[in-house]
Amino acid sequence: MSHKHESDHRHDHKHGVDDEDIEALDGSIFGEGQPCFGCSPSNPVGMKLRPVRVGREVTVRYTAPPEFQGPAGVMHGGLVTTLADELAGWVVIGVRKQFGFTGAIEARLLKPVRIGVEVLGHAKIVSENSRMLKIDVRLHQSGEEVYRGMFSFVILDEAGTERVMGMQLPEAWRRFARPKVV
Repeated sequence: MSHKHESDHRHDHKHGVDDEDIEALDGSIFGEGQPCFGCSPSNPVGMKLRPVRVGREVTVRYTAPPEFQGPAGVMHGGLVTTLADELAGWVVIGVRKQFGFTGAIEARLLKPVRIGVEVLGHAKIVSENSRMLKIDVRLHQSGEEVYRGMFSFVILDEAGTERVMGMQLPEAWRRFARPKVV
């Protein structure tokens, strides 16, 4: 299965953002062989997304393969939302330098997302406190908005993250946990 994404910084960043404020983000920061469907470079059936932080926004370019169809020629709606959810997660990592869990999703599938046609996604934090973030995600294809979502992400400390994951937190992930409040 091949997925097309851009590794350069051609992510339509807005004027006024210095090149020093652009950062390529990489799923391998979570350790060798991490299994994430959205961002793992080694998951054989995953999306292999490579987001880019541009200031306080994260962008991604992605072209869905034929295996991700729902109706013929159209990306499955659940996978469109997976793409948006992954982008929301990366704005937490890229901007806040923390890891979060999706708590709620409000999604609007505005137009069909076409297989084989590049999608450009943008995510930004619209409200935040130490434990909760609201993230706006927009996906565009062929110059038109095709998806709009509002995601609530919960930021947990190490113990809370381990409870959710059902396992000890891998060493590579520890730096992204919210500091424990005493």
